[in-house]
Amino acid sequence: MNEDDDLGALCAGAGRSLAEAERPVLDRHGLSMWQYVVLSALARGAAPSQLVLAQQIHYDKTRLIALLDGLEAAGLVGREADPGDRRARVVRLTPEGARRHAAVRDEIREVEDRKLAGLTPETRRLLRSALAHLAGAD
Repeated sequence: MNEDDDLGALCAGAGRSLAEAERPVLDRHGLSMWQYVVLSALARGAAPSQLVLAQQIHYDKTRLIALLDGLEAAGLVGREADPGDRRARVVRLTPEGARRHAAVRDEIREVEDRKLAGLTPETRRLLRSALAHLAGAD
């Protein structure tokens, strides 16, 4: 690594490397990366609407419907009318969705542990903190 390397280029390279390492895990569980992102967001709690979910995961709201249709057909998510706004759909994980998400998450953590081998626990914590900061920065 060169200290003059741009953060964007470093993050892009790290992202590609992680995505390639995680792809076999997702394939084994029949999920795309975006489907896993949706399951991860919903594992933190139901989304009050499809629009809110799209905003949470930074995904095009018009494309989210097809993504949710596939997850719903697989029995991983459910959508129900919001009693306060019948036009809105509350999106939540099904028990099978929670089980599948947990299994994938555990395997992805193993991939991450291999990728981060050689870094101390404190360095790993700082890396996660720095990436979370960058991801939330405007």
